[in-house]
Amino acid sequence: MILLNPKTEKYEHLDEQSREIMFKTIAFFEGKGKIKTIEDFNDKVWYDDFLNFVKENKIFATLLTPEAYGENCRWDTRRICDFNEILGFYGLSYWYTWQVSILGLGPIWMGKNEAVKKKTAKLLQEGEIFAFGLSEKQHGADIYASEMSLLPIGDGEYRAEGGKYYIGNANKAALVSVFAKNAETDEYVFFVADSQHKNYDLVKNTVSSQNYVAEFALNSYPITDEDILTTGRDAWDSSLNTINVGKYNLGWASIGICGHAFYEALNHASGRRLFEHFVTDFPHIKQLFTDAYCRLTAMKLFALRASDYMRSASATDRRYLLYNPMVKMKVTTQGEDVINHLWDVMAAKGFEKDQYFSVAAIDIRALPKLEGTVHVNMALIIKFMPNFFFNPGEFPEIPERVDAVNDDFLFNQGATKGLGGIQFHDYHAAYDSVDLPNVSLFKEQIEVFSRFMLEATPDQEQGKDIDFLLIVGELFTLVVYGQLIIENAKIKGLADDILDQMFDVMVRDFSKFALQLYSKTSSTDKQMAICLEMIRKPVVDQDRFKRVWDQFVISKKGTYEMNP
Repeated sequence: MILLNPKTEKYEHLDEQSREIMFKTIAFFEGKGKIKTIEDFNDKVWYDDFLNFVKENKIFATLLTPEAYGENCRWDTRRICDFNEILGFYGLSYWYTWQVSILGLGPIWMGKNEAVKKKTAKLLQEGEIFAFGLSEKQHGADIYASEMSLLPIGDGEYRAEGGKYYIGNANKAALVSVFAKNAETDEYVFFVADSQHKNYDLVKNTVSSQNYVAEFALNSYPITDEDILTTGRDAWDSSLNTINVGKYNLGWASIGICGHAFYEALNHASGRRLFEHFVTDFPHIKQLFTDAYCRLTAMKLFALRASDYMRSASATDRRYLLYNPMVKMKVTTQGEDVINHLWDVMAAKGFEKDQYFSVAAIDIRALPKLEGTVHVNMALIIKFMPNFFFNPGEFPEIPERVDAVNDDFLFNQGATKGLGGIQFHDYHAAYDSVDLPNVSLFKEQIEVFSRFMLEATPDQEQGKDIDFLLIVGELFTLVVYGQLIIENAKIKGLADDILDQMFDVMVRDFSKFALQLYSKTSSTDKQMAICLEMIRKPVVDQDRFKRVWDQFVISKKGTYEMNP
């Protein structure tokens, strides 16, 4: 029941209005059909049909307008997750125009300009899309080095000069939220620009796809105080807090892509006979599908649980700032692993242009590389490691959050500093609540890793070695990943067989990263010895594996196929 099947999903956790949005969106794509959807991808067709559908049904307006600015609207992360998954399931291009609209809206809703907020709500009702003008050609997302400038000319008027690069929706956006510096004070500033203005130069599309990911330039673009969203520290904070809200969605796009690819690969393999056997009869194929299923189920369990913490966040509970970049970093890289497993099954079939899989294999690679690379997100995550392991705090238990309320705190997150001081609840509680062979083995690996940090702490030079720290970070994120998976497995009533099989995969992953750390040029004898203790073989249980295969994997053959 964890994986999305668009033809049977009831969305019973949502209110009637939200369910209707999900059903209509599924009906749009199923009505368009697989052939036309893939043709549009291959021919790089701009998605006017989808944007017209969104406009007619006021979908972005309903889902992306905070309740204070629209009737029957709210910013509800849980239903945003569902919509993310649907769009990823049918095509990343459709998800992308939605995603960059979310990013463009972030500085507006987080800003102080009420007039722009009211204007934005009206534009959303009219079906418009938005863009986030942050990155630049020479600096990428290094916002310290931003060269876009806003020159004051007196009487509350300014001229904007400079370029932005790799900006989605920037060809059609009604408002582009642009990050710049005041040319006189060097203060950060966010303002809005109209992509159709004569002083807005749409230089080119930087990618070859359905999307328009622009290079644009502002040439003496006129700005007034009425266009300015935030200045100084507020502008800086809104840029990072927008990414906090937006980067989370990338994991959900990956979940959607992998779900569709899983069904297509299973349908293909289970109906194909080679050497007098169905492909799905071969042991290595069963292992590939089971690993893919376990990874995908874990991705969704983690991302759902992370949304509970996002929706429950407050000034005194910012645990989501660890879980959020993990959905971006860990879930998207796991998505690549899922597609790799499935591609080993699909083989040459995965290249065929009329298969969804050929689209998935391309699109899945993009997600770990957007909104900051895996490296950037891992560098952020590592800051939380000391408090997570050695200085837990006391927090009330966070319930599943499917309530139909506006997530106010996400647009009032405040300062972005002080991450190293954030505390987390004791991870032992989740792991000690489960008595399963591979979970117990994983707990032993965690304890060895904890000892590694105390007894073989990376030295100053190793601390400068990003690759070394990335591997340490991978081990750390596996601990957090398993913790939230266990928490959500309890909420969802997940079968013990599935949970233990998931940790079979995670024990192997932990061992893989331990071996990589052992093999680093700079690793010391002490570090190498402890790394060897982390390397374990999962507890093998053929009966459990067979139950998972029969009940949860092969049982899904023929249960979903997109309308032609």
